[in-house]
Amino acid sequence: MISLSIVFSHRSLCLLAAILLWLPSCETLDRYDITMNDVPVYQAASVATVSGVEDTALTQCLQQTLNDDKAATFAALTSLNCSHGGITTLAGLAQFTGLKTVKLSGNRIRNLLVLERLVELEALWLDDNKIIDPIPVLRMVKIRQLDLSGNATLQCPASTEMRPQLVITLPKHCRS
Repeated sequence: MISLSIVFSHRSLCLLAAILLWLPSCETLDRYDITMNDVPVYQAASVATVSGVEDTALTQCLQQTLNDDKAATFAALTSLNCSHGGITTLAGLAQFTGLKTVKLSGNRIRNLLVLERLVELEALWLDDNKIIDPIPVLRMVKIRQLDLSGNATLQCPASTEMRPQLVITLPKHCRS
């Protein structure tokens, strides 16, 4: 982050006003702190730093996504794509309460219990993982799209465990 500090006289206040009116339209403004006579006028929002996530690969993916989205809080993150990242556990992901869409295809995930706490989740791709029990995600009220294909050890859910509005893709051994 760059800090910009300028001491202004009364004559240059008009110039400052013009600059401040123009700067918010600039994409680079989010990288600067602006002070006038050592008094902060504008402070750039800082990106949230991931902590409390057990899996290193998931931590790296989350941090990169926060950086790309310039998200100042975990709740500000609404979409996540960590496909083919070598992720084995989702411990700590529950902090990201704003997630609506999550792609975790092609990892080594087994346990889905932590996903139950992501109450805003609407779409979830878990294809080609090592999932056994799908019940935690089947209980999620807002989820509308779920891909569990390619999970060879998945315990096939009964039709009574799936809501009618849920579009679900199951592994081949569950389709009959």
